[in-house]
Amino acid sequence: MTTLARVQREFQDHLLRGDSAVLRRVIGTPAVPVAMRLGIYARAYRSRLVEALESNYPVLAKLLGEPDFEVLAVEYITAHDSPFYSIRYYGDQLAKFLSAREDYAAAPVLAELAQWEWSMTSVFDAADEAPLAPEALSGIAPARWAQLRFRWHPSVQRLTLWWNVPQLWQALGADGERPEMVLAAAPLDWLLWREGLTSYYRSLSKTEASALDAARSGWPFGELCTLLCEELGDSEAPAQAAALLRGWITAGLIVGTG
Repeated sequence: MTTLARVQREFQDHLLRGDSAVLRRVIGTPAVPVAMRLGIYARAYRSRLVEALESNYPVLAKLLGEPDFEVLAVEYITAHDSPFYSIRYYGDQLAKFLSAREDYAAAPVLAELAQWEWSMTSVFDAADEAPLAPEALSGIAPARWAQLRFRWHPSVQRLTLWWNVPQLWQALGADGERPEMVLAAAPLDWLLWREGLTSYYRSLSKTEASALDAARSGWPFGELCTLLCEELGDSEAPAQAAALLRGWITAGLIVGTG
């Protein structure tokens, strides 16, 4: 390791963990001693990460309030270094952090809200790809349909939530009145995606959620139809398969076939 690399590592270790090895490499003055010099960098570094977390989780920050969110941010920063070149991606483990820490896990809506906010931002940031035109399916030979698989837009994401997080996120994000936080009797499935520059989300029925998950995992269309037959019966499955496929195509979720 070069001297420069060693100094950089020692400086990083001081910022992240308070290690003292770098102190011997810094020159202080009576007016600005070594501890003060390094403290300026350490405070600025942590403040910048707190700002990044607040930028990535604005609704969670609003729900908790500034003092409590800063406490959370400092705890997260202490537990998680920033491994990314871009600070935009800092905080990717916050939902897991909230689920794992006993003091936050007692309010599971916080972890779900963090998961939702991160997913919505990821949807917006995802790569773009032209959706499949509806007429593209008309040229597929009938013999190919059973083995037909679909490629999905990079922005497509799926979440399963117990709390009314989307309504909470929408209300607080628009500076509206905070709705009552409601725990559902059963988890609700959600679909998130982007079309052009606009992000969308909607709830899913259990039937659509299972079919969509199977299709995204690589199941061919014939197996999706079999799955729908098992859930709905032979008489309803064909119409439902056609309706789901039409809806996915219309929303721009599918970008190709294979």
